[in-house]
Amino acid sequence: MVSKAVAKYVHALHLKKYRLRHQAFLVEGGKSVVELLRSGLLTERVFLTAEFAAKIPSLPAKVPVEIVTEEELTKLGTLANNTTALAIARLPEELPLEPAPNKLLLALDEVRDPGNLGTLIRLADWYGLQGVVCSESCADPWAPKTIAATMGSFTRVRVWQRELPEWLDALPADLPRYGAHLEGDNVHRLDLRPGGVLIMGSESHGPRPEVLARLTQRLFIPGAGGAESLNVAVSAAILLDNFHRAL
Repeated sequence: MVSKAVAKYVHALHLKKYRLRHQAFLVEGGKSVVELLRSGLLTERVFLTAEFAAKIPSLPAKVPVEIVTEEELTKLGTLANNTTALAIARLPEELPLEPAPNKLLLALDEVRDPGNLGTLIRLADWYGLQGVVCSESCADPWAPKTIAATMGSFTRVRVWQRELPEWLDALPADLPRYGAHLEGDNVHRLDLRPGGVLIMGSESHGPRPEVLARLTQRLFIPGAGGAESLNVAVSAAILLDNFHRAL
């Protein structure tokens, strides 16, 4: 049985202020926990059901493991039903944020839905981007819903949080800054190559005016139907594919 003190700690990590205070976050679900254990991220503690524990070949020797019931596991976490695993991981140390040549950085401005943010981190993993830069007003990259939506990509993608206008101003003047916009250039007619920063804004409003003002090129995804807009993660996927299609 999980002690009251441990349960209280796990429940505290449901909230951002305690994730920051303790420098830790939750990972829920068997696939994500296995990805965590295979990664270089530090794991504090793991909770497993007996059935799922039997399916894992080996566990890190120095990581405390508790075998719990499905009911206990579900009560600890945020999922409606968890039959496999939950872990507490340490927030990774932030590395210097320096744009690399021939690599794209994905920057997100006020993307507040954790599911969208997690999917965008997963896209960054798929296309091998240098990482993801989030504005301070984005959803928390380490929230349980965000982590779940990355499908394990949180272990491989570097994430930074910055005030975007100031950060963009500090970048080299010749570094391209792309962004999606209805009045931009038709992305299908451009010869794009990875390099620079691709900036995606909220689905409702796009990047803020102060971020748009710092773009060097606006990109437009043409459509033939009547939809008002595309989901931000779908838009990012289309644009990223155009950057990588000639590779």
